[in-house]
Amino acid sequence: MERREPKYHWGQAVLAAEDLYNDGSLPEVAEDLLLVVAGGPGEIVQVGHHAEANVPVYLVDFGVAVLGCLEEELAPAVEALA
Repeated sequence: MERREPKYHWGQAVLAAEDLYNDGSLPEVAEDLLLVVAGGPGEIVQVGHHAEANVPVYLVDFGVAVLGCLEEELAPAVEALA
């Protein structure tokens, strides 16, 4: 299977495409707490790849937290503002 290429790149401005909640990956924050509202701005700080699912995974700095996101949870900032 060919590796799926990422849609976004390091340093790219993005927006949260949906409300993002703590899924337990931030142990110092209550689980299911709303972390970023839909439309919240962020910046891609790292691009990884989940080999088993063959999908890109993004670390996004939203200012309040750095969160791991999938493509469907993000929208490019430029397109969202147009």
